[in-house]
Amino acid sequence: MLNGGYSMLSICEQLIVWRSNKMSVSTPLYLISHTQKVCSLYKRALRNLESWYDRREVFRYEAVLLRQRFEENRNVKDMRIAKKLLLTGEQELFDKQHYQPKKFPKSPGGTSFAREVIPPDWVLDYWHPIEKSQYPEYFARRELRKKQFIEMWEKKYGKPTEEDLHH
Repeated sequence: MLNGGYSMLSICEQLIVWRSNKMSVSTPLYLISHTQKVCSLYKRALRNLESWYDRREVFRYEAVLLRQRFEENRNVKDMRIAKKLLLTGEQELFDKQHYQPKKFPKSPGGTSFAREVIPPDWVLDYWHPIEKSQYPEYFARRELRKKQFIEMWEKKYGKPTEEDLHH
């Protein structure tokens, strides 16, 4: 039991539960095989080692030792033992996780996540005519759609009055 009485589910099982709770029917979108769970655990363990060891040669040495531990249990055929090993590995990873794990800049939790600014449409109105001439079909269609939008707006809300133009 961890964190206020909640038992620890593996990350993969949490993903299945999370995705299934988003739908009206609580069936998982897909099942993750044991092999996929082990590969996910291995990759997360390697990323955790990367966070702990900043010198490449030390990280590489620890990564080889980690790989050896996975290889020792590679050919376990009994699924009860394999499941127990997987849960033990998940628990060990949880116990040894880094207090401030490395994140890729554009990954969730990274320093640049969701920082791509999508420019608003009106910016295209200020393009130079030479720039617009490089995309004549696009800008012709855009001007047509702007006129259609204005007509639709005036049909729905009416033409703006002098009071409305003060903004």
